[in-house]
Amino acid sequence: MTPETAVVQALNGISFGALLFILAAGLSLIFGMMDVVNLAHGAFYMLGAYITLSVVQRTGQFWLALVLAPVLIGALGLLMEPLLLRRLRGRHLDQVLLTIGVSLVIADLIGLTWGREIRSVPFPAGLDHAITILGGDYPVYRLFVIAFGAALAVVLAIVHRRTRVGALIRAGVQDAPMLAALGVDIDRLFAVTFAIGAALAGLAGVIAAPVFGIYPGMDVDYLIYSLVVVVVGGLGTLSGAVAGSALIGPADTFGKVLVPQFALALIFAIMALVLLLRPTGLLGRIRIAR
Repeated sequence: MTPETAVVQALNGISFGALLFILAAGLSLIFGMMDVVNLAHGAFYMLGAYITLSVVQRTGQFWLALVLAPVLIGALGLLMEPLLLRRLRGRHLDQVLLTIGVSLVIADLIGLTWGREIRSVPFPAGLDHAITILGGDYPVYRLFVIAFGAALAVVLAIVHRRTRVGALIRAGVQDAPMLAALGVDIDRLFAVTFAIGAALAGLAGVIAAPVFGIYPGMDVDYLIYSLVVVVVGGLGTLSGAVAGSALIGPADTFGKVLVPQFALALIFAIMALVLLLRPTGLLGRIRIAR
């Protein structure tokens, strides 16, 4: 591998890691705070990508989709938590079965609505060209994905550390029953948390649509990646999602270039090694039994 190729693949890995962070941040939040195994997270991601497809086809406005898709999917999450998940708190097997069922329903509805062909979304205006890096052309949109992921990490960190909502979420991750005993409306907090996590999945789908494509089965592919990121980084921590995505994104990209037959096995080997050395993940905390 030449140095130029290594730099390009490093940028590709970082941009993929940025996308994984956007996706995994919501999953980590839901898992860490609510103790909910949400296997519909990948379906929310896919739904965000297909909503982007429709918005771009009808209006030509990618930026409208960037706002509309997370709002719609966040509203879906806001309805789903009290109607389906609230009564299953602490029942992990039931949560798994329910969220798998929801993901299958969403996948079938997407197939009926948009078809089962591979689709694509054009790059948004202004980001549809390439710049020269080390003598080769590199898509500006991938650099935008990196910048967007970094900016979102900063915004989420500020909300997480500097706002009342962030304080409630941190307290909920540490000990939700105690938070409820102190008078906080834990039902409303959980519903909002689930909605934010779903919206982040939809946002990741919007960002991914122009560069990673839209196809049936993308929900399962990216659900696996996001679960690996959350486990490697550590449950319930924003910094864990950052660390996990920064490790898995480049590892997967270089794995597909250097050992394509074993690329998926490589990231699972990394996950196994991390769990062997740190069972709570790179930046995870010891969870309080509930």
